[in-house]
Amino acid sequence: MATFQYIAKDASGQETRGVVEAGDRAGAIASVRAMGLIPTALGEVKGGGAPAPAKKGAKAPAPAKKKGSALNKDIKINIKMPKFLQGKIKTPVLTQFTRQLATLVNAGLPLMRGIDVLKRQMKDPQMLDALGGISENIAAGGTFSEALTLYPKIFDKLYVNMVKAGEAGGVLEVVLGRLAEFAEKSEKIKNKVKGAMIYPIVVLFAAVGITGFLLVAVIPKFKQVFADMLGGASLPAITEAVIQASEWVQHNGLTIVVAVVALTVIKKVIGKTEKGAYLYDVLALKMPVTGTLVQRTAVSRVTRTLGTLLSSGVPILQSLVIVRDTTGNRVVSKALQDVHDAVKEGEGMTGPLSQCKVFPPMVVSMVEVGEETGALADMLTRIANTYDDEVDNAVAGMTAAIEPALIIVLAVVVGTIVIAMFLPMIKIISSVSGAGA
Repeated sequence: MATFQYIAKDASGQETRGVVEAGDRAGAIASVRAMGLIPTALGEVKGGGAPAPAKKGAKAPAPAKKKGSALNKDIKINIKMPKFLQGKIKTPVLTQFTRQLATLVNAGLPLMRGIDVLKRQMKDPQMLDALGGISENIAAGGTFSEALTLYPKIFDKLYVNMVKAGEAGGVLEVVLGRLAEFAEKSEKIKNKVKGAMIYPIVVLFAAVGITGFLLVAVIPKFKQVFADMLGGASLPAITEAVIQASEWVQHNGLTIVVAVVALTVIKKVIGKTEKGAYLYDVLALKMPVTGTLVQRTAVSRVTRTLGTLLSSGVPILQSLVIVRDTTGNRVVSKALQDVHDAVKEGEGMTGPLSQCKVFPPMVVSMVEVGEETGALADMLTRIANTYDDEVDNAVAGMTAAIEPALIIVLAVVVGTIVIAMFLPMIKIISSVSGAGA
């Protein structure tokens, strides 16, 4: 039997030091973990006379630095993350890493070897440092999922819990593949929605910019021309209205800017309150044009996430909590909390889903069938696939409706201004022609 000195963390994150006796390093790691601790450093004590184990939470005296000391040469892990690791990395970087790691593990490569391979080719500095810390923690005897928890800004609860379920079931490569597929499909839907909004936003800004330029720079010059050429004669009603609008914009330009900024700030302040944020989420689901898209996107995200978690072996209650915290919409989160409470009391998911009025009847019916047949995870995945297609159709339909509508609005605004300026010109031309005759 050999003696090993260890440094470990308990459930509260407090550091604990001590020694264990075991036949080899793996046995020592198992002994430390059996005490409910997460080892962060482990080394064999050469020679007899090992110090007695330190009491939990007590600071053990630092071992004397001795050339060849196994603990000094062995793994030393700094649990504290650098500040720059606190930010989130881009989704494509995490998706690519997950897909590649799944491929390597599925090909029979050990997890540590796979991480080292990906670490050598990783270009993102934040992800590279995270992989270094993960590799060190696994080498110290921790599990992959435990190492991931040290980087919550990179690996969220969904990712960590699915990896934990994959480790427990011995199907880590399958879970990693599902995670990569989930991330790819979620990113695809997000990019489609963003892409659909780019053109309308560009047209809207163009309309505002052109209208503002005409009212501020062009109309005042026409007004002076009309005053000189018509000698105070009355102008058409539409021309008078446009000129008055131009004068109002010129005199109240600063007020308009301040009002826009104030409204933006007020909106953000209200959105940071619980009631205000909930109200915004309700409005997002009930908006005439975009409400359907928001609802279908939420249904797709919820069902795909829940189906992926359940198929990976994560318990239903834990899965519902994870999905509740990652929906991004408080109305949907409240509905999922009601579902969680019902399931916790031994009820089914169907009742709370139908009462919240967020999920369409078809979704409720398919969930009910999934519960009755014991194939809930598979049914949720089918629902997600169906709603992915519906999101595509909704995006295409919304784009097809918004683009011509914005073009028509722009044409009406600019056309009105042009006609308003052209009508007095006809009167001027007529008067000049009559004088010449």
